[in-house]
Formats: sequence, C-alpha cells, structure tokens
Amino acid sequence: METISTELATPNHIISLSTSAVLVSVDVKTWTATKQDSNIADEVTDKKKADRGSGKFIKSLLQGNSSYRDIINTRQKIYNWINQSAYRWNHSQDLIPTVDLPKFTREFSMWEDLFNGQVDTFITQYPQAVSNQAMQQGDMYDSSDYPSADEVRSKFALNLYVSEVPEQDFRCQVADDLARDLKINYQKQTEGIVKNVLHQQIDRVTKVCKVSRIVVGIKRLQTQKRAKLRNRNGRYTTRHCRKQKSCVKHTHSLSW
Repeated sequence: METISTELATPNHIISLSTSAVLVSVDVKTWTATKQDSNIADEVTDKKKADRGSGKFIKSLLQGNSSYRDIINTRQKIYNWINQSAYRWNHSQDLIPTVDLPKFTREFSMWEDLFNGQVDTFITQYPQAVSNQAMQQGDMYDSSDYPSADEVRSKFALNLYVSEVPEQDFRCQVADDLARDLKINYQKQTEGIVKNVLHQQIDRVTKVCKVSRIVVGIKRLQTQKRAKLRNRNGRYTTRHCRKQKSCVKHTHSLSW
C-alpha cells in the first residue's frame, strides 16, 4: 500500500525585517562657523593670573546671522522628522518599512530642496555677513577666520543613504525561529487532517459495502421465493388495482 507523505516544507513566506524593511542614514553636514582663538584665551588667562592653556576661547563667526540660523534650525527639524518617521537601528542608521519608503523619499526630497535653498541664500549673502561681523566683533575680528564662499558652500550637504537589512542580524533571526515553529505546528495539523480524512473514507466505504450486501441478500431472497412459487403450481399471483377502490386478485397461467 502506498504511503501518503505529509512532510511540509518550512514556510518561506514569513515576513522578516530583511525582506520588509531597509536601513536609511540621513547625513546633514553644516559649517560650525566657529573658531578657536588662542590669543584671546591667553589674554584672559593672563588677566586672571592663570596658566596659559587653562581655558579656551571659541569665537562665533556668524553671531546673529538669520540666514545661517535658518539652516541650523532646518537641520534640527530634519533630525526630528527622522525620529518620527523611522525606527532607530543603531547609532547611525534607522529602519524604514518598505511600504513607507516611497513616502519617506518624497518627504526627504522636500527637506533637501528646503535645505539647499537656504544654503544658496546664505552663500549669496555671505560676503555681506562677513562685513557685518567686522563691525560686531570689534578687535576680535580676523578676516583670516573666514573661508571663501566656495569653501563654505562645500561644508553644507544633505545626503540619504539606503541599504539592506543584514539577514544575519539577530533581530532578523526571530522570523526564522517563527518559521520553524509554524512548520512544526502545521505538520501536526496536517497529520491530524489526513488521518481524519482516511478514517472518514474507510467509514464511507464500509457503509457502502454493508448496503450492497443487504441489497444482494434481498434480491437473492426474492429470486428464491419466486422460484418456489413456480415449482409449486407453475403459476404466480399478482395484485393490481383498476377503477375499483379495492384490489382484485387475478390469476394468470404461466406459459413455459
């Protein structure tokens, strides 16, 4: 008798992080617009009768510049947007479900246009901003602290990097463990269903066989009864009803 195999394959449709999400990294690069001035630091330590090197003095090169401040504010807004739109994966990457990736990239393009537009505006106004600082900083002003406009422009950038989720990451192994557990569970269910179907088929075949034997037995008895009647007097009786309400017996002679 042929054996029916109920061995199931491990489910390969299980959704895991590696198949349903990607890793993104948004890099926002800005110019710090600061400069450490050792001369001023020495002046302060000497005045305070302290050893030189005991303190540092950091100059803010664009103090009060609204265009530069807009860029810094946008950078913080971008970071807030990432925190709301993605899930932290590690110190430099975030997790985005694949279904949310188109929306994420569209929104990133909007932030990119805003950021680059603000940078272009700032670079256009940069020469005037440097001139303004000459008056605001007084004796602290040093023109050598300020790079050229092209060099400053290169210090600003907004980039999006997308990569796959590593399959070997322990967080992805959860789905594999789930697949194995499902296989075991499905295997038990399948075996139970197959056994139940086989039992039902056997019961149905048994019932059919019993009915067949009963029908054959009834036909055999009827045949034997008719044979006895023929052997007894060579004729048989039938009953039928015509227009009368009661049944009338008719006897017919058999022609052999």
